[in-house]
Amino acid sequence: MKCAYCGHLGDKVVDSRESKDGDVIRRRRECLKCGRRFTSYERIDEIPYMVVKKDGSRERFDRQKLVAGLLKACEKRPVRIGALESVADRIETMLQDKSEREIPTTDIGAVVMQALKALDKVAFVRFASVYRNFRDLDEFKDELNALLKTRE
Repeated sequence: MKCAYCGHLGDKVVDSRESKDGDVIRRRRECLKCGRRFTSYERIDEIPYMVVKKDGSRERFDRQKLVAGLLKACEKRPVRIGALESVADRIETMLQDKSEREIPTTDIGAVVMQALKALDKVAFVRFASVYRNFRDLDEFKDELNALLKTRE
């Protein structure tokens, strides 16, 4: 750390304290050259995860937006909120496990659809109807028939 007074690069940490939130560490330092003390603050600089949409645009990953979509698909269905939170947790873990900071919506949508298919078939169909953007009734019917075949 560069001394705030003389610019020397050598110092020693005299005291360290964590903030109440735990997201910042305050360090009192003493310059090894001039002996003066100064304070530095450390915080984690998080690089946001970006979602690459179908049109190529990018936006920040928003967990609340994901949960809102899941809630909408499961509206008036017997699906526990905890199960939806678990799906959101799984997607966040998937993001954190990737070395890249960008993920296509198609990857997120595939995980959501797989999870909804296991949780509630009606919620799955609701989500698929919006996510897949069916062009006509036949495409929708084909998806329903494929779903019905898996039940047999």
